[in-house]
Amino acid sequence: MPVPWVFVLTYLMGVGLQLLVPVHASSATTSLVVRIAGGVVFAVGAGLAASSLFMFHRAATTTVPGETSRVLMTGGPYRLTRNPMYVGLILLYIGETGLLVQVWPLFFLPLAVVYVNWFVIPVEEASLKMFDGYGQYCARVRRWI
Repeated sequence: MPVPWVFVLTYLMGVGLQLLVPVHASSATTSLVVRIAGGVVFAVGAGLAASSLFMFHRAATTTVPGETSRVLMTGGPYRLTRNPMYVGLILLYIGETGLLVQVWPLFFLPLAVVYVNWFVIPVEEASLKMFDGYGQYCARVRRWI
């Protein structure tokens, strides 16, 4: 299953629970602050994911886990994390919960992160080992942050 859909489905599970067991902000001020913070986090996540995706397209390499990459990305956001697209998706997810002032979807976020960390990233890392310098890159840059 494509990784973005994993995030969408886990989010929708939380929305379903939000509909069944509504949780609301304690005040209009709290709601406004949460919405603003959510918007900022959402924007950061969108920028991170989009810039990472743009780098892949510019390099004409694949974004599909398990497919052979043409190049090893180590610049831009890849200097800070080996998985900026996934970090971006996580920030988008968190930001969306803030924008909509929903709590329940946050309880399902760990399911998406566990899936990506334990099932998707190992497949990607196995295919990236063919690049010279990948081991040094992994020693220098953390998987997440």
